[in-house]
Amino acid sequence: MGKITILESTTKNPISLMGERAGVCWGSDISDPKKNYKRGLDCLESGHGRVLEFVNVEMVLDGYSARVIREWYTHLGGAPTRLQASTRYVNYENFEYILPPKIAANEEAKALYEETMRTITETCQKLENGCGIPREDAALLLPLGMTTKIVDKRNVRNLIDMSHQRLCTRAYWEYRELMRDLMAALSGISEEWAEIVSRYFVPKCELTGFCPEKKSCGRRPKKPQG
Repeated sequence: MGKITILESTTKNPISLMGERAGVCWGSDISDPKKNYKRGLDCLESGHGRVLEFVNVEMVLDGYSARVIREWYTHLGGAPTRLQASTRYVNYENFEYILPPKIAANEEAKALYEETMRTITETCQKLENGCGIPREDAALLLPLGMTTKIVDKRNVRNLIDMSHQRLCTRAYWEYRELMRDLMAALSGISEEWAEIVSRYFVPKCELTGFCPEKKSCGRRPKKPQG
C-alpha cells in the first residue's frame, strides 16, 4: 500500500504549541512548558478549535491511487496546499497501480484488470515512442488507479475534520487505509500527537453518538427521527 512521510517542518508538540498560542492572548505565562501543555489540553476539551489551525502538518503521500488523492483534495478547509507528480514530465511508461482487494481475491477479475493495465502501458509507450505523441497527450490514457505522489501541507483542524468523514465504514476503502496510515505516522512523532490522534481522529458516529448515514454499518444506532 502507500507510504506517508511526515516532514521535519511539522509541529512536534501540537498540544503545547496550542497552549502557548492561546496563552499569548490570555496574558498567561508561556515560559512554562507544563502550563502550555495543560492550557492546550483545556482548549481541546473545551472545543476551542481555532487553536488547532496553528499546528502545521507537512508530509509526502506516496503510492496511493490518483483516485484517492482526488478525494483528498476535496478537504480544502484550513488553506491546505499541495504539489502532485506531473504526468507531463514524470515517466509513467511502466506505471504502478492499485489492485483493489475484491479484485485481487477473484482470479478472473484480477487477470482482466492486470491485462488492461498492461495494454494501457504498451499503448502509452507506442504513442510516445512510436508515433511521436507528446507525453502530456499520451498520459490521458492513464487510469485513476495508477499510483501518484504528492507533497501536502495543512493544519490539524483540517485533518481531524477529515477523519470524521473518512474513517466512516461508508467511506472509500483506500481512503480509510490512507487515514489509518496517516494516524500511525502522526502518532509516531511524539506523545502529544499520539494523544491527539487517539482522542480526536474518530468517525463521525463516535463524535455524535449516532449514525447519520442512510445505510448504516451498525456501529452506532441510527439518528433519532424527530
